[in-house]
Amino acid sequence: MSRLRFAISKINSILSTAPLIESSLEFVVPLLSQNIVNLVIIQQRNVQLGFRFFIWAMKRREYRSWFSHNLMIDTLSKSHDTLEAAWTLLEHLRSSGILIVPQAFTVLISAYQKSGMVEKAIDSFGRMQEFGSRPNTFTYNTILQILIKQKVPQLAMAVYNQMLKSDCRPDRSTFGILIHGSCKAGRIEDALRLFDEMIQKGISPNTIIYTVVLSGHCQAKQIDEAYKLYYQMKKHECVPDTVTCNALLSGFCKVGRVDEAFDFVRKEGFGLELKAYSCLIDGLFRSGRFNEACDLYTEMTKKKIDPDQVMYTIMIKGYSEAGKVTEASKFLKEMEDCGYVPDTFCYNTLIKGYCDVGILDKARSLKLEISGKGGFPDSATYTILICGLCKEGLVSEAQEIFDEMEKHGCLPTVMTFNALIDGLCNNKQVDQAHIFLFKMEMGRKPSLFLRLSQGSDPMTNSEALQTRLQQLCETGHILKAYSLLQDLASSGVMPDVITYNILIKGLCKTKNINGAFKLFIEMKARGYAPDAVTYGTLIDGYFMANRESDAFHLFDNMAKNGLAPSKAIYNTLMKHMCQKGRVWRAFTLWVDYLGSSFEGQFDEFIGEAEKHFDDGSIGEVIRCLIQMDQLKVVDRSPFVMLLIGFCQAGKVDDAVKIFRVLQEYNIDITQRSWKYLINCLCQEAKVDVATDLLFYGMEKGFTVWPSLCNKLIIYLCYQNKKEGAAEIARRLKHAGYNMDLYLYQTTRALLLNDLPQG
Repeated sequence: MSRLRFAISKINSILSTAPLIESSLEFVVPLLSQNIVNLVIIQQRNVQLGFRFFIWAMKRREYRSWFSHNLMIDTLSKSHDTLEAAWTLLEHLRSSGILIVPQAFTVLISAYQKSGMVEKAIDSFGRMQEFGSRPNTFTYNTILQILIKQKVPQLAMAVYNQMLKSDCRPDRSTFGILIHGSCKAGRIEDALRLFDEMIQKGISPNTIIYTVVLSGHCQAKQIDEAYKLYYQMKKHECVPDTVTCNALLSGFCKVGRVDEAFDFVRKEGFGLELKAYSCLIDGLFRSGRFNEACDLYTEMTKKKIDPDQVMYTIMIKGYSEAGKVTEASKFLKEMEDCGYVPDTFCYNTLIKGYCDVGILDKARSLKLEISGKGGFPDSATYTILICGLCKEGLVSEAQEIFDEMEKHGCLPTVMTFNALIDGLCNNKQVDQAHIFLFKMEMGRKPSLFLRLSQGSDPMTNSEALQTRLQQLCETGHILKAYSLLQDLASSGVMPDVITYNILIKGLCKTKNINGAFKLFIEMKARGYAPDAVTYGTLIDGYFMANRESDAFHLFDNMAKNGLAPSKAIYNTLMKHMCQKGRVWRAFTLWVDYLGSSFEGQFDEFIGEAEKHFDDGSIGEVIRCLIQMDQLKVVDRSPFVMLLIGFCQAGKVDDAVKIFRVLQEYNIDITQRSWKYLINCLCQEAKVDVATDLLFYGMEKGFTVWPSLCNKLIIYLCYQNKKEGAAEIARRLKHAGYNMDLYLYQTTRALLLNDLPQG
């Protein structure tokens, strides 16, 4: 004890008297131990002296410890004055030519973060260069962790690149921080690149990193890649834990592969606990298997596994989406009775349920209840309400909710703007919708938006932004880079392709096709790539405006711009060709789609189909097309479209041939096409075929409209085919139709022979 006291008093004496302590302290090295180092730091009332001793001690490997490090952070973070005192010491050491170790800045950065002064922490890292101190791996990891927590993964990656250029070797923690941040931000490609880079550098991933990457794959709906990684993990003798298994389980369920999730549970043989039950029940609800989800929940409660807040939220969501909002609200009450406080997400789930069933008053009252329970409505709350109001045509009230949102300082997201713009467009208020597009772009800092998007060095995409961040990091302006990202986040909500698609659709609906095309050009000029929906909407708009040549010109331009027309676009073209009675053109469009989409796989089928087409053998044409389709997934829409097209062209016999071939291959037609074909057959007095078609529809559960059925019975009676007419009446009655209400007076009279034949 006497040696300990002597050592501490000697060090304190040196610290308090010597102007240059480094050389003086060398005399006490034989007296030092790690405990003495820590005690000296604790006992210093003068923060500068304690910090100076810490800097000196950190130059010696044997005196470095986590305890000393954390002790210094706690000491520095006590007040703003202590942090300023630390900087005063650093200035003094710099002027004295004393080397400042990176640990000094590491504890400063951590102390600022602990005190909630993130910008000061980032600035401290940026100033290391001016003090002649090079960041080490631990310093880089500290700042990277802060940047990831601040949700600026782009800046974290720029700092990481700077780390590599400075020949500072990243470790497992470096990669773990960056991979986690990239996955959390949805940047799975960055995460995978980092994962590969980590392995190339000879750093083996641990269970946590494997689990993070696996979860990232699941988040990106790349479940097969996640599954491969799971087995790769086991192969490298890195044992998956419960968190890993639950992540994969959740991934299967979120993409609708619930049965595979259950198979995975059985195959791996791990017992179900609360988290696993939550994943499986959520997956069953997502797949529309409501009863199975409820049964599994019952099984869970019978095992005495109590639901937590997450489980209750899943049940509320499942019942709400099934339209059972009364039962969902009971789960909310049960949740509160169990001592859980529902969060905003939980309330939003139930609010959406009420909006979906049109009970808007209850939805609004739940919004008020959030505030009453100590929470705050978020942008999702307001967006859900805006969607619900717009769905009911209450666009003015939706705008009031939007204004209320801004007054309460709740920032609208791109989804909020899209919901309101869509509502305005559906209400034919396209000009007002356009104003919201401008408002969306300008936000709260219009000058910044204009500078970034239209200046001499515009940043119109993420690559340009990353380049700018890299430049700032290389010149040591880390804080400036961080401020740029923060300004971008609050400068306004950048519209996305969906925003433009909504407005283009709204303009097309109001027959302002020129305005829609102008917006299309503007969209491309601002760096947004039109997608298949954009082109499909404009093509449909051109057809509605009777501008067929412009529609096909736009269609041809898609390929020139590197975008292959989707099946939906081909369907749009076919639909309009059929409406014009140009069925042959519709057929060639579908053949073009099959040929371009499958790169020569079906040349033999296409050649045979074209030959039958030239011969007028429509049944054989359809048979060839179906055989092509059966090599993938049969899509009935083009065949149904052609069926209606032949009816519209007055070629009912060909339409019937199409129906017969579809029937042969067990491909059901739609109710609309069924009704259309029966009407056409009745008009051409082909009542026997129409009757067969009627019975087909009844077997499929189609609704038999009175006008259609009465017309067919009357035609049969006038053709002296009363047995067929009576059979229709008998089948309708057997199917539960009220014949007293269903049959017209004229029809009933014909069936009862009350009217003369003629």
